Amino acid sequence: MRILFLSRWFPYPPDNGAKIRIFHLLKGLSDNHRVDLITFYEDETVAACLPELRKFCENVQAIPYQGFRPGRLKAVLGYLSAAPRSILDTHSREFAASVREAMQGNRFDLMIASEFDMLAYALPVRGPKKVLEELEVTKIRAPFQQEARWMKKMRSGMTWMKLASYLSRTLPAFDGCTVVSEQERDAVTSVVPQVNPAVIPNGVDTERIKPDPGVAVEPDTLVYNGAITYPVNFQAVAYFIERIFPLIRAKRPGTHLIVTGKINRALIERLPAHENVIFTGYVDDIRKVLHRCSVNVVPLTVGGGTRLKILESLAAGLPVVSTSIGAEGLKLVNGRDLLLADQPEEFAQSVLRILEDGDFRRRLAANGRKTVVEQYDWKLIVAQLEDYIRQVTVGNGVPESAA
Repeated sequence: MRILFLSRWFPYPPDNGAKIRIFHLLKGLSDNHRVDLITFYEDETVAACLPELRKFCENVQAIPYQGFRPGRLKAVLGYLSAAPRSILDTHSREFAASVREAMQGNRFDLMIASEFDMLAYALPVRGPKKVLEELEVTKIRAPFQQEARWMKKMRSGMTWMKLASYLSRTLPAFDGCTVVSEQERDAVTSVVPQVNPAVIPNGVDTERIKPDPGVAVEPDTLVYNGAITYPVNFQAVAYFIERIFPLIRAKRPGTHLIVTGKINRALIERLPAHENVIFTGYVDDIRKVLHRCSVNVVPLTVGGGTRLKILESLAAGLPVVSTSIGAEGLKLVNGRDLLLADQPEEFAQSVLRILEDGDFRRRLAANGRKTVVEQYDWKLIVAQLEDYIRQVTVGNGVPESAA
């Protein structure tokens, strides 16, 4: 099969959740299909990374990305548009032209548009079957559902209603759609009932990320692997430092927290007082951190997608304590594969139990690793996606969910 893949994210190096998923899907699909990639990029070092993608993509075009700027004229005028403002403000004529040129010069059997940002570029295309891959809407709906302050609720409600209206008009033009969790599928079908998305979860490279018996675990060392420059991560770290961490340190004063990922000094200063918290900045190999930590904490309070940070930690043999929202969409068993806790006191007690009971820690780590290998290895995920796109390309209409 000849596939044209459109990506908002330049997928190399695969160092955030979106890039990791795209990288492994491209690599896996290329084993059995011919894949061309048109992708945005933000980092000027892109030229040095192109050879890595060309190992499995026949053709790669990289277009500079201009992020959403709410104060720009196009964004302001977007208030009057039926389309979301971000779609209008970030639209790239160069990217759209590259898609048109690719369609003129080649015969593709399938176009995969990765994430919501690519919907507008795929929408006008005629000819190949089209799949919108990893549509995520709960992160937009959640603020509207959860916000108690009426002004913010009204604003988030307007954003959600515009997105829902836009999807109801555009999504039926696609032959298929994938999401990463059943919660996302339910959210999409509540907006566009005639579309039945396939659940293709996130995964992890369990051959690359695995326990390392040669690395000694540092006692009382917690990790949150996620850049605080992403608002959801900032909120989670702030919540943990303010509400949970003091309860842990009251029992084990030497406990410290490592936060990995890109940092912003202004954001760090906005966090609550954070003694015993270490911000590493960008880490080129997360395994080096995971292997030496005692517990991965995932105190997320906003849903959406499924958490690669959890899968990576479990693959590395690192126990996880998460909120229910943080582990949403993952078929993991509380008490066997990880611990779930939604209140600060319960979360702190769960962390302390792992720190204080070595046998329990080892048992939890082994179970978590086993489940991830059996259910979430990228080879299994790519096989699910291939089954789905095979249905899309040979069947009539949108097939049944792959879940």
